[in-house]
Amino acid sequence: MNLTTQDIKRYSRHLLLDKVGEKGQLKLKQAKVLVIGAGGLGCPVLQYLGAAGVGEIGIIDFDVIDESNLQRQILFGVDDIGKSKSETAKLKLEAQNPLIKIVAYNFELTNANALELFEKYDIIVDGTDNFSTRYMVNDGCVLANRPLVYGAIHKFEGQVSVFNYKKGPTYRCLFPNPPELGVMPSCSEVGVLGVLPGIIGTQQANEVLKMILNVGKVMSGELLIYNSLDPSFLQLKIKKSVNLSDVGINSIQDFEDFDYALTCVVNEKAFSKEDLNKLPNTTLVLDVREGWETPLVENKSVINIPLDKLGDRIDEIISDKTIYVVCQKGGRSQVAIDFLRAEYNYTNLINIDGGIG
Repeated sequence: MNLTTQDIKRYSRHLLLDKVGEKGQLKLKQAKVLVIGAGGLGCPVLQYLGAAGVGEIGIIDFDVIDESNLQRQILFGVDDIGKSKSETAKLKLEAQNPLIKIVAYNFELTNANALELFEKYDIIVDGTDNFSTRYMVNDGCVLANRPLVYGAIHKFEGQVSVFNYKKGPTYRCLFPNPPELGVMPSCSEVGVLGVLPGIIGTQQANEVLKMILNVGKVMSGELLIYNSLDPSFLQLKIKKSVNLSDVGINSIQDFEDFDYALTCVVNEKAFSKEDLNKLPNTTLVLDVREGWETPLVENKSVINIPLDKLGDRIDEIISDKTIYVVCQKGGRSQVAIDFLRAEYNYTNLINIDGGIG
């Protein structure tokens, strides 16, 4: 593989850099990077990696564009509302740089498909916004031996690091356990300054380029914290302290069987009906409504036990897999969860906020 005449013209400013040049640009052309999430962080990462000439960029995101995204997800416009994020991002990036390959994966990333996907790419970039996916992505990168470029945003503050770089510290070394309920609400609950994901996303893209080019100091073993209000940057050291075996993952099969929703999602906000609809058909649902109530829960593994019968049929409710609890408006389901937690010590139950009626 060589640089073409078009490559030389487009990337001329890179070719002038003594730490890039033709050899470095060829490294970029040969590189393959997977970006998880085409949202606030993913958009600037994708744009700058595409502009820099990274040869193949994968985008995995099964969400659709909402009007509330446009305040910070700069790849998209009003005409894109309702369209697939991954497929729309692919079209935008191809229009910006037709010299590279863009692959859109318009499906959910799970521990059943993560390893196969990760092995196709050299570097993984995390642009997600929930803890269950972050832990799953981290563990998959450890098993696939891929460096993970991490970014996170919250209100006016952001974080960047590189995990599993040359077997260095991982996300679990920074956060051994998910936060308690309500400690870290999502951007949809507390908001985020529109420019913040751009600042953090470009930092993530920079770490990717440094690794590909083998220049500078990669942010492995360090966490960069940016406060947009001061403004200030703070760097903290991260030590290698947690192994996958510490959480019971000793093999690929352990990873694929690991219930990330059970260990992480239960510590986050309640799910909505729309969130439930996106989950696989094997998802367990406890419907505490009366048998005559509609609409029915479709395409899920459902057990119907009316609220006043829970104690009589407790043997039917398992405790080792995540169960989503539903009712008409979300009230009875929360009462059911409170009852099962208090009386039977269940820790695997997630309320469907607002119900399904």
